[in-house]
Amino acid sequence: MLSLVQSQKQSLKISPAQIQLLNFLQLTSLELEQYIKNELEDNPVLEEGTDDTADEFDEFGTKTADSQDRTQDYMDWDEFSNDDTPDYRTRINNYTDDDTPYTATLVETKSWRDDLKEQFHLLDLDERQEYLADFLVDSLTDEGYLKVSAQSLADDASFTSGLYVEKEEMQTLLEILRDMEPAGLGARNLQECLLAQLERKPNVEIAKKMVKNHFEELANHHYDKLMRTYSLGPEALKEVLATIAHLNPHPIVGGQPSGALVVKESIVPDYIVTVEGETIEVALNARGIPPLRINKAYAQNLGGSRAANTYVNNKINTANWLIDAIQQREATMLKTMRVIVALQREYFLTGDERLLKPMILKDIAEQIGMDISTVSRVTSSKYAQTPFGVIHLKDLFTEGFTTDSGEEVSNRQIQVALAELVEKEDKHHPLNDTQLMELLAEQGYQVARRTVAKYREVQGIPSVQMRRVL
Repeated sequence: MLSLVQSQKQSLKISPAQIQLLNFLQLTSLELEQYIKNELEDNPVLEEGTDDTADEFDEFGTKTADSQDRTQDYMDWDEFSNDDTPDYRTRINNYTDDDTPYTATLVETKSWRDDLKEQFHLLDLDERQEYLADFLVDSLTDEGYLKVSAQSLADDASFTSGLYVEKEEMQTLLEILRDMEPAGLGARNLQECLLAQLERKPNVEIAKKMVKNHFEELANHHYDKLMRTYSLGPEALKEVLATIAHLNPHPIVGGQPSGALVVKESIVPDYIVTVEGETIEVALNARGIPPLRINKAYAQNLGGSRAANTYVNNKINTANWLIDAIQQREATMLKTMRVIVALQREYFLTGDERLLKPMILKDIAEQIGMDISTVSRVTSSKYAQTPFGVIHLKDLFTEGFTTDSGEEVSNRQIQVALAELVEKEDKHHPLNDTQLMELLAEQGYQVARRTVAKYREVQGIPSVQMRRVL
């Protein structure tokens, strides 16, 4: 039997606009700049500029008298188009090279994959082989490695092209590839990459044998075993290791052949923190983010049909939401960053990581009166430019730790102390995790050995065996 029951309950629902705004907070400066560019191209009602310039249009979308008067003097463009050029210079070609504005030459660049394909096409190959060579080049990783076998390549090429490709065909092309520059192309792993480079060097027989037959011992720094196996002294082993160390671990580095100059993309900070004496100022990096406004003339002149009015109204609502969302984003980001600076004031004044205080997302959320997820979005993938360099905001959030003296410090302070111990250690007899734990305890940091191992990995410090040198 059916029955109707009426009840009352509370529920929290987030509107699509709120979800969109939360995602908007997570955008970095570069992502926001690209987002605005896309909106300017897609929305004809939206344009760059401040609201002050919009006063040049009246309520009917036409220019005011003042703006018309300013252009009245230039109605005859034929008369004034060459007003800045002397008459005698328009009669003959009397311009010098200094008068010609400099224009940078456009240089066509090719990727390393295109270069390899071109090398294949210069060989005496038929059309089928050229197609398979292109397929082979496209199958390489971004570092120039080939992670699949010749049989797998043949199967993939057969499936893609609809042709039956033999394993021998791909193996032949693979051997040609491995003879090209740079050395190591098409290698399956690091060991093959190093061997391919050593094959082209003279007088490196011991290094080749070491990489080929004792690669694991070499990687794990088992120097005593290597010296016994090859009857080498410490100085002779150093020379062999130096030869191997000068090899390239990847045939392709940063999208360029190994040995080429690698240009890394610089980080664009979202915040700019300036310090003058005891005063700390926080600002947003608004470079590249233009002010936005509604194009009133376009919005008011484009009307008529019901469909046109609906289209314009939708675009106006979208533009208004974007302008308001940018303002809310800026206000939230500034409010969050100012609280972070206030909590970590000593750190921002000095740049010393040991002065970082324990801080979690909840601490910021409580002070600005917002949800923890909002703070996470505002700080995620965000960077700040400071007098001591560009920092990642997530690095400022650390857990607390109580020392023997009862003082609460950041775990980053322990990590810095750990890095200092490793830096000062004897590299011939490096400290293991147990010894590092004991030394940290002497400084008042009572941490477990597994915690030392964890902090060592966070700092990117290798294990004791990998830190040992001859």
